[in-house]
Amino acid sequence: MVRPVQRKELEDAANIFKALSDSARLQTLIVLAQGERNVGQIAEIEQDKIGTVSARLKLLLHARLVERRKDGKTVIYSIADDHVLKLIENAIEHACEQH
Repeated sequence: MVRPVQRKELEDAANIFKALSDSARLQTLIVLAQGERNVGQIAEIEQDKIGTVSARLKLLLHARLVERRKDGKTVIYSIADDHVLKLIENAIEHACEQH
């Protein structure tokens, strides 16, 4: 059973689902689920432009789905926590279910 929640918590949850609603952002999260990466590495894996990936990461960061840290001048991105991994896994498993 879901516990009672405040309006702010509902809005935050809705923002998470908005961020997850784009297949390219979901793909970026799947890449990061395999290990932390910098923007260039993600762009190479996804065969996309660095600017596009950077914008995608900014939105995911704002939704608290990813974290970033600096390693010298390089910014490294990773999945924020296990909750994010569970969200991704559950969404994909649900999408793969037969009707």
